[in-house]
Formats: sequence, structure tokens, C-alpha cells
Amino acid sequence: MLDDLKMIHDRDAEDTLGIAEKQWQQLQYTFDVQLPEFGEIHNIVVAGMGGSAWPALYLNSWPRTSVPLEVVRDYNLPAYVGPHSLVISSSYSGNTEETLSALHDAEARGAKSVVMTAGGKLADYAGTKALPLYLIPGGIQPRMSSFYFLAALTQLLEPLGLIPQGSVVELAATGDWLKDQTADWRPEVATAQNPTKQLAQELMGRSVVIYSGPKMFPAANKWKICCNENAKNVAWVNQYPEFNHNEFIGWSSHPVDKPYAVVEIRSNLEHERVQKRFEISERLLSGRRPSPNVVTPPGDTILRQLLWASNYGDFVTLYLALLNGLNPAPVELVERLKAELNA
Repeated sequence: MLDDLKMIHDRDAEDTLGIAEKQWQQLQYTFDVQLPEFGEIHNIVVAGMGGSAWPALYLNSWPRTSVPLEVVRDYNLPAYVGPHSLVISSSYSGNTEETLSALHDAEARGAKSVVMTAGGKLADYAGTKALPLYLIPGGIQPRMSSFYFLAALTQLLEPLGLIPQGSVVELAATGDWLKDQTADWRPEVATAQNPTKQLAQELMGRSVVIYSGPKMFPAANKWKICCNENAKNVAWVNQYPEFNHNEFIGWSSHPVDKPYAVVEIRSNLEHERVQKRFEISERLLSGRRPSPNVVTPPGDTILRQLLWASNYGDFVTLYLALLNGLNPAPVELVERLKAELNA
């Protein structure tokens, strides 16, 4: 079925597979923004929802910030936010009500504000208040613009000395590497030679549970988002070692034949004890849960493995959408919810 290019073209009317194939280009996008003199920064808060918040999770794995960073998915900011906080308000549409509320909260507290958006009310507010604006190219779904946001975050934080020098260059160079990695995932590559099509078939008809270690968690979280929004599939995500302290036991009882598909993103760059936990847990849970579909990211750096695993998940979940008989792009229920909230 996934080798029927006409079916793919008909169902994938907005060419999400083509967008996924070209995501590496987003990592090399250059933003022309003049930053003010911010002074001392004690912490970073990224306020956003969904695909506009997810890229900030990367920063805890790569390149890692020199001050505490928190991603806030709420209307209000934490109590500690104040004049020495850098608050990044991130919304692809620019109309996300939680993010707009958080921005106003940041302004009221005298925090240093930066805006990342493709337009909408957020861009208008940034213009009115003369706030630094990283204008994300529009025309695609927010979850498919995540690498733009990652490029914007690195281009903001490196000049401020909040991430290591050379991070922007490393990100762009990794884009070239990622371009070559996607060759076997394209629609014209037959299922027999296409690992992303094969995995999509394994996941079809089941709720998907994704696990990773802490370093790969941003990618695992992206898989969850894309299972939900691309494939319209219920999915959950968790990480080791936390998994072993609670959820691990949840798999141990009935029913034995559970209606789930398990994906584990296992990196050889995770802590050695995390790697061992994956192996022991699989053995102890044998026969108590579905055998995991193990995804092993290639690459000799955290960044390469993160980007590879994220892009791999994009292709898998897009093919899963096609197997589900769906157009991957629209998120109609989200739009209906927004309309009713504003009624």
C-alpha cells in the first residue's frame, strides 16, 4: 500500500512528506535580528504550546544552556520570573492564547522579552513594543516548522553567551549530514528497503508508547506529537530512568495481549546505566508487553542523533497517517476548539 505513489499523492495533498524531506534546510535558515543590550540573565523561560514549545526541549540535551531553562505551557509564568529573566514567547500562528497571556505576564514583571512567530497577534505586539522578533517562515503546519525554531533559539542564545560558541555553525553543518540520512525514507523507496514504512506498518492499529533516555527525550516527545497530529493516533511518551520507578510495574499485569505498540529510542550516548536499564527492562517485561520496536539513531554527537531520530519519527508517523487513510496535515479538532473558545 505504501508503495502506491498515486495513493500517497492523493492522501498527502499538502505534501507533508516533501516538507519532512526538506526539514534539514530549516536548520540553516538565518534570522536577521538586532538584539538590545539585555544585561545580566539569570534564567530562561520559553513560553509556548505544542510544536512551538517542543524545540526548546532540545536545549537541555544540546547545546545545554549556561543558566536554568524551563519550558512553560501555561497562561502564567513561574513566580521566579523577573527583570533578570529572558522570556521567549513562541507561537507559530502568533495567536496562541496561552502564549500571548504569558507574554503579557512577562512584560508586567519587567522580564526581557523575545518573540518567535510566523505572524498573528504576537508579531503585531512585538512590532508595537519594539521587541526582538524572530519571524518564522509561514505556510506549513507548526509541528513541521520545529527546526526553524531550533535555529532561531541558537541564533538568539549564542550571541548572549548562554550556549557554547560554535553552536550555530554546528547546527547548520548537521543539516547537511541529515540531508543524506533521509534518502532511504522517501516515498519512492519501496517498503522492502524503507525502514520508516516498515515501522509504520508495525504501529498501525495500535496506540503508540514511546520511550527514550533523557538525552533523546526531545525526539521521543516529537514522536508523540506527530503520532497525535500526523496520524491522528493516541500516543504516550516517557523516559528512563523514571520509567523504572512506576510505569515499569504498569506493564506487569493483565491483559497480557495489550493493544499497544512500543517504540524505544536507544542512544549509545545516554548514561551507561540508562542503556543497561533498557536491556534489563526488556528482559523482565518479556511476555508482559509487546516487544519494543528499537530505533537506534546513528551519529557521533547528541545533536546528530536528536535530529535524525526526530526526522525519522516524522516519516514514520506520516506513513502511519496514510495507512490510517488520512491526510496527515489538517488538525481540524484543534481549529474547532479554538473557534468555540472564542465564541
